[in-house]
Amino acid sequence: MKIATKGALTALALMSMTSTVFAQDVTIRIHHFLSERATLHSQFLVPFAERISEASDGRIAIELFPSMSLGGRPGDLYDQAVDGAVEAVLTLPGYTAGRFNRTEVFELPFIMDDPLATSQAFWDLVEGDLQNAEYDELQILSAWVHGPGVLHSKEPITSLEDMAGREMRGPTRVITDLLGELGAIPVGMPLPAVPENLSKGVISGTTLPWEVTPSIRLTELVSNHTEFSGDLALYTATFVLAMNQDVYDDMPEDLRVILDAETGKAMSLLAAQAMLNADDFGRSLANESNIVVLDDAEVARWVDASRPVYDRWIVRANEEGFDGAATIAQAHDLISANK
Repeated sequence: MKIATKGALTALALMSMTSTVFAQDVTIRIHHFLSERATLHSQFLVPFAERISEASDGRIAIELFPSMSLGGRPGDLYDQAVDGAVEAVLTLPGYTAGRFNRTEVFELPFIMDDPLATSQAFWDLVEGDLQNAEYDELQILSAWVHGPGVLHSKEPITSLEDMAGREMRGPTRVITDLLGELGAIPVGMPLPAVPENLSKGVISGTTLPWEVTPSIRLTELVSNHTEFSGDLALYTATFVLAMNQDVYDDMPEDLRVILDAETGKAMSLLAAQAMLNADDFGRSLANESNIVVLDDAEVARWVDASRPVYDRWIVRANEEGFDGAATIAQAHDLISANK
């Protein structure tokens, strides 16, 4: 009897030890819409996974799933993390229009004049307010914006008038609103849909930063590109790396400390820098294309034409319960503070 009891206790102890060992290991699957060739996958997420593995002695495993390989559409990503279908996602908040209204402030036309400062400003707003407001369902690990948005089109765009009647793709609500105000026919769609819709003639052009163009072979589909002189960018888009809240909270404290050390504001800056660095390579592939750089006088016309986008956004913000004008001022202040 005593032997049996001792054996049972030993078995229970072993089971407890085994459970403890397994409890210390964490696997984080990151699902996203970009291809393996994209900057954010190859130059941001892959090194991040390697750093986390090394810092945790292999106890945190990051598994990457690009190109929506776990199913769904890009607009589903945020809810996939909320529902626990995956542990984490990289996505654009703007892919779910009307859900992240204050985040949109950083996508307003010509608000960005420095993607690195703007990315840090976005993180500051997330950490200071948005994490507990707009992103209360998930833990935001990093938040950033891409480099200056560029117009890529089948026919040249050399002036504001050239936008009239063009079917132009935009990634988010604010940017499609801008395209409409500039005279184009705005078509909202996520990045993976752009090549097919360009080749089929559904759209005649798209907004994109240079860095992502190699991953979708854009220069094989269009040969005209329009940039803006000066520091102000026509637009940018916001990104987040977000994690299921329960998975984050249930991590052993020592592993959560490691994850926190590798994420946050520093990681937001890394993402922005990786995208900005890749702009030059993307642009270099368009050497045989027609690259138009609008001068300061022409850019001023586009800035004036975009003002109604601000007016509508402020009205919509006020309807959503926050001060739109104050949020714009706050965004400007945060950007300035991070320069």
